[in-house]
Formats: sequence, C-alpha cells, structure tokens
Amino acid sequence: MKVTDPFSGLLLRLALSLAITGNLATISSAQQTAVSDRPKQESKTTVDDWPRFRGPNGTGISHATTVPVKWDTDDYNWVTDLPGHGHGSPVIIGNRLYVVCGRKRTAQRIVVCVDVDNGKVLWRRQFSSKKHRLHGSNSYGSSTPAADADGVVVTWADPEKLTLLALDRAGKTVWERDFGPHKAINGAGTSPVIVGDLVVLMNVQMDPKFMIRIGVLPKSYPDKTAHESFLVAVDRKSGKTAWQVKRKTYLAGYATPCIRTTENGRSELVFLDSYYGLTGVDIRTGKVNWQTSRLLPSRTVASPVMAGDLIFGSHGRGVSGDVIYAVQAGGKDDKPRIKYEIKKAAPLTPTPIVKDELAYLWGDSGVVTCVVAATGKVVWRERVGGSYYGSPVWVDGSLYCVDRRGTAVVIAAGKKYRLLAKVPLGEPSFATPAVAGGVMYLRTETRLLSLGGKQQHN
Repeated sequence: MKVTDPFSGLLLRLALSLAITGNLATISSAQQTAVSDRPKQESKTTVDDWPRFRGPNGTGISHATTVPVKWDTDDYNWVTDLPGHGHGSPVIIGNRLYVVCGRKRTAQRIVVCVDVDNGKVLWRRQFSSKKHRLHGSNSYGSSTPAADADGVVVTWADPEKLTLLALDRAGKTVWERDFGPHKAINGAGTSPVIVGDLVVLMNVQMDPKFMIRIGVLPKSYPDKTAHESFLVAVDRKSGKTAWQVKRKTYLAGYATPCIRTTENGRSELVFLDSYYGLTGVDIRTGKVNWQTSRLLPSRTVASPVMAGDLIFGSHGRGVSGDVIYAVQAGGKDDKPRIKYEIKKAAPLTPTPIVKDELAYLWGDSGVVTCVVAATGKVVWRERVGGSYYGSPVWVDGSLYCVDRRGTAVVIAAGKKYRLLAKVPLGEPSFATPAVAGGVMYLRTETRLLSLGGKQQHN
C-alpha cells in the first residue's frame, strides 16, 4: 500500500528531534506473548503463484519469461473493470486472482475474485466500513490480500476497528477478527502474509498526543487515546491468536513483513516500524530474537527485503526517503549492526529489488539507483522520471514499475542502465505489478489488465 504525508514540513521537527543513535540492542522475551510452539507446515502455494504483496516472500522477483517489455493496448489478454477504486496489488493462486476495492462515497470494501484465464469476475463480497479521513493518495482498497489454496485473507481499518478476514475459494467467510480501534492520520494500508498455518498482520498505529506535540494534529483533536500496537499471528484455519508481539504506539506503519532463515534453520519473521526499526521474530513462537533501536524514527512505508544476510529498511517523510540502511541481522550471540547506509535518492514508498548481487533502489521521485548489495557501492544512478507509490518487480532481466499517472516504466536490470520502454496504462495507478503463470497483472485505479503468457505468444 502506498501513502504520502501532507504534513512533511511539520514532520521535519520530528526528524530533527530524533537522533539516529545507531545503538542496537536485543530485547527479552518478556516483551512478547507466545501461545504455542507451532510446527512448520508445507506451503499451499506453488512457484508460479503470487501469494502476497510483491510475490513470494515479498522479493518482487518472477521467473516468467513470457512478459513483453514493450506493448500496446492490443496486446492485453483481457481488461476487466473493477467495482470500485483502489491501490492494493492483486495476488494470484492457480487460476484465481484476488484484489480489494473500495467505494469512495460509502467506504464500502469489496473483495473481488477473478478468473485469470478470461478476466471474468467469479465472485465479489461487499463489507460495510465507517467513512473516515484518508490522505488524498490513499483509498479504501489500498491493502494487498494474502492467498493460498484454501482462499484469501484481507484486511482494512477504520477508526472503530481493524478487520482481518478469511474467505474460502467461493467467497464464503471462514472467520473474522476485530482487533479494535485503529488510528492513522493517513488511513491504513499494511498487508497480511500467510506463513504455513499462520496469518501475520502488523498493527502499528499513531499516538495522537505525540502528533499534537509535534504540531501535526491540532490541540482540539477530539480523541487523544493511543491504542495498542502489535504484530499478531493467528491460526490460518480458525483465526485464533497464536502469538502477539507488543509494539510502541508512535507513528503509523505501512510495511509488510518478510521471512528470513536463521543460522539454525528456523524461520524468522522480519518487520519494521518507526519506533524500534528492524525486528526479527521466531515465526513459530513469537519470540523476539533481535531488534534495532531507534533506527528508523520517521515514517516507514517500504517493506523490508532480504539481500543475502543483509536486510534493507528505510524511512522518510513527504515524498522521499531520508535514508535506507543495510542491516546485518542479529543472531544467537550477535547483535544486529548497520553494514552501510544510502541517503541520496533513498526510497520511502517503493520497496527495493535484490537480484544477482545487485540492489535496485527505485526512488519515489523517479531516480533509480543500482548498488552492489553486499557493500552499497553505487553502480549507476539515473532519473527515469515520474512519481511512484508502486514498487518495481523483476522479470526476465528487466525491471517494471508503474508511476502514479499510470505509465509503466521498463528498464534493463544489470550493471548498465538502459531504458527499454514507457507504456501508458490509461489511468492512474499506485499498485505494484503481479506476475503469475508467465502473465503480468497490472492494477490501475479501476481496472485489471492481463499481459503476456502463452496467449501473448501463440
């Protein structure tokens, strides 16, 4: 999900008042509650699926070879009108695509299931929601679903409740959770992930008193209550809480977690927020293994991404990042540490791509930087133009990213910069492309477009 902040000038006080100390610390398991030591379960997705935001483990990398780098309107397999607006990305399991829409006038949320073979809407479910203030670039359909062979999990929030909802393949409700009131001046937008038999959701909210203190909210703001923030894992089948990790209520967060394999072979959930920075949690128990301290003190929007044994995390304000860090994860006997940092053209909203020992940092304002992932050495930095809320994806040696006006920009991945194409999609788009079964799916504000695959090349 992609948002920006209209109060960037006021938030400058925040950045000046918070020093990035670089002090890194581990914390005790007393800061989290584990309900059970859950066994790892086989994945209910395949390598051809795109089950969550930015695909498998949030890498943004596809093994497809049948997506064109240049195309026009005649090349689409199909174009489908959606029953509402939205900025969240689609996810695909087998021949089913899931996406969330919203209605601007009523705040109604709509979950849509589409047949990827022909673009036909198989079913849609509508849910009521309380209308509330959103940033002008947010929507009531900004979260990306998570899906597996059993169905789809979606989330949204309004000031009265944060909803996490599981639907089966036919669109029938399996379970629904209400995690209480949610406060975020720009609205919500984080996305769930499915990890084996767990669904994980980050709920990091703003503290109204803090926002008043720095001048972002007026002193007359009616409800100054700061609600609890946490990372929660629930059972995929029942929705019951498996474990919960408390977070500091400070600034609302929008990042989606990823998975890291530790030195002892266990799965560790990596997530970030503005108060602590990067954190590693045992996915089976909820035990916090390590975390940084005040590493990312302003807004966190881009998601963490793995680069070998390094993790990228960024923060910033307005429409640009302040800095992106490459952090060496903590271990049994080691504290996490900063390997390097990059400030120039650091991304705030787009999540980086890491492939073939190179990292691609796609800046919000259209400057792309290629660095050696292990060292941070700049290989090239070029302006591609445009303004971006969507993140890039890597397909067959090319990077695809869509700017806010709805222009798909394609550049060559590698040590030499080459602009390959710019293709208008016909209307604004804040979403990240999804790639499954050799086909790319593009989401604009009100449409889905299918591109490439066998149909393209027959």
